Amino acid sequence: MTTHSRTPSRTPLAPPARAARRLAGTAALALPALVLGAAAASAHVTVTPDAAEAGSYATLTFKVPNESADASTTAVKVDLPTDTPFTSVSVEPVPGWTAKVTQAPLPEPVEVHGTTVTEAPASVEWTADDADAAIAPGEFLRFTVSAGAVPDGVDELALPATQTYSDGEVVAWDQEATGDAEPELPAPVLQVTPAAEGEGHGAAAAADAAGEGTPAASDDDGSGTLPLALGAAGLGLGLVGAVTGVAALARTRARADSTEQR
Repeated sequence: MTTHSRTPSRTPLAPPARAARRLAGTAALALPALVLGAAAASAHVTVTPDAAEAGSYATLTFKVPNESADASTTAVKVDLPTDTPFTSVSVEPVPGWTAKVTQAPLPEPVEVHGTTVTEAPASVEWTADDADAAIAPGEFLRFTVSAGAVPDGVDELALPATQTYSDGEVVAWDQEATGDAEPELPAPVLQVTPAAEGEGHGAAAAADAAGEGTPAASDDDGSGTLPLALGAAGLGLGLVGAVTGVAALARTRARADSTEQR
């Protein structure tokens, strides 16, 4: 097969013009590359929020984008930690999808809030009920769970996800970052922050029940009294002005009547 090339005639450019054109062409090529690179870097399964307080019950949302050009995502599975487990996991319904929380024996019993736990939620899996509910190319879907209590004594929790496509492809988002470089298929990660002193699951409810959540009148620092005092003072000045105005009007009318009688 013969390949034909056609070279159009061009007017030679002066060196400065040629350099400017070369720079413009390079910038035009670089911009799409940057945009595509940013899109590729961000197109992976993520969890929001990315941090939760130890001992709390967190609402975690997994954002799952479809990265295939011609297949739909039909199933999503998130593996939960078993060495530092959540003791409770519940799911938010997603229309057109069926969710299943799988319990499993722990490798070793774990002490959680004074209770020995031998079994805990090991995974959550969502499956599309039909092709119409699946995540089509160019779309994404969010899957939300309530999980707790967030384990104490750890800095972060890896939550590997598995994404299954309608053409049989399975993508495992299970790689953990080492150093500053992000892996090709990073696992969603939840950072764990230390619990505030004296706080924990149910602490707020206990404080409200004990009356600690409502400030007592004797604890008022006066910040709420000052605006009331200023308002009252302003109202008083307004009344004084009104009375003064009425008195002045009365005197004016009296002078007018006296002049007419003369």
